[in-house]
Amino acid sequence: MEKVIERFLNYVTYDTQSLDEAETVPSTEKQFALASALADEMKKMGISHVRMDEHAYVYGEIPANMEDAMALGFIAHMDTADSASGANIKPRIVENYQGGVIQLNDEVSINPEVSKELHDYVGQDLIVTDGTTLLGGDDKAGIAEILTLAERLLADDSIRHGKICFAFTPDEEVGRGTDFFDVEGFGADFAYTVDGGHIGELEYENFNGALAVANIKGVDIHPGSAKDVMKNAIRIAMEFDQMLPQQQRPEHTEGREGFFHLIHFDGEVDQTKLVYLIREHEWDKYENMKKVMEAAAAYINQKYGDILALDIQDGYKNMKEKILPHMHLIEDAKAAFEACGVEPKIVPIRGGTDGATLSFMGLPCPNLSTGGENFHSVREYIPVQSMTKMVDVLTELVRISFSK
Repeated sequence: MEKVIERFLNYVTYDTQSLDEAETVPSTEKQFALASALADEMKKMGISHVRMDEHAYVYGEIPANMEDAMALGFIAHMDTADSASGANIKPRIVENYQGGVIQLNDEVSINPEVSKELHDYVGQDLIVTDGTTLLGGDDKAGIAEILTLAERLLADDSIRHGKICFAFTPDEEVGRGTDFFDVEGFGADFAYTVDGGHIGELEYENFNGALAVANIKGVDIHPGSAKDVMKNAIRIAMEFDQMLPQQQRPEHTEGREGFFHLIHFDGEVDQTKLVYLIREHEWDKYENMKKVMEAAAAYINQKYGDILALDIQDGYKNMKEKILPHMHLIEDAKAAFEACGVEPKIVPIRGGTDGATLSFMGLPCPNLSTGGENFHSVREYIPVQSMTKMVDVLTELVRISFSK
């Protein structure tokens, strides 16, 4: 079995699901288990200056074997999303997939009519779940690929490079993966997150993102005497939601189109709460979307009498402006994919990335694919061949980055 696959199948045995409502970093103590295991593995491999801090960030480096070279970093996250269980994952390999439906259990399958990218993997070996959990490819595949790259670099001194820096982080899935990231201690001039989907994807644009919370204070009274008195917070919340552009919902958008995404609704007659994600690539459009929501709130308050409190908090920003001055990062990655026979596909991220925040923290950091599909789902899978190819791509990226 390829070493990258062996690593991956080991890492997914660790339950590292993060928890959005927690106030600590990491948000779950169980993330320390994988962090500790990775630190031990890195030390045994011969990676230098390995350390794990009190927040479960793991760092290490391979010293330069050439002079006067920049330092390059690779980053992946350890936690998994809360959209499905990350415990007791039971992966299996569908060897030499020949098309058609992959039955994961009696009730759950991966259907190529829905997961259309399956057609790209006929003849390949696919790692799947048993249909009850995530697989954990997001982002344990990235960790496995990065550490297999490290193993290659340590074994082959003919690959000339500057300092190579590694970091594995907690809590990316809950938006706190960079809260305690030690950019200075990490020591890289530039870096790549390896945390993407279909092989060949290369990303240096992401959504500007905000979290919006609308709290509506209604007036409850016995329905028998409610006329002209009751203010039903549930119905008012529904009215507020209908005022937002319906064509700007996730289910109606693609590519660079932004959206309002209602992710939580907790309602009673006297008190209702709505939580939204606001996403848009272009800053002017993003700012206008916030104004649209604020205008809807103002209308509700004018109509019903100051009953809606709206709080909008900016999250991450589009990293494009921080990458444009360093487009060699994109050109090098494109060349690495092409050298390995993979067509590079520059696509915008319809979400956020630790690399976006890191770019604004002074570490320009575009994102590379891992090769996985259907992330955040019990139908998640990853082709063996994509993972092995990504190790080749990362190796070639190191060669190209230090060949100038």
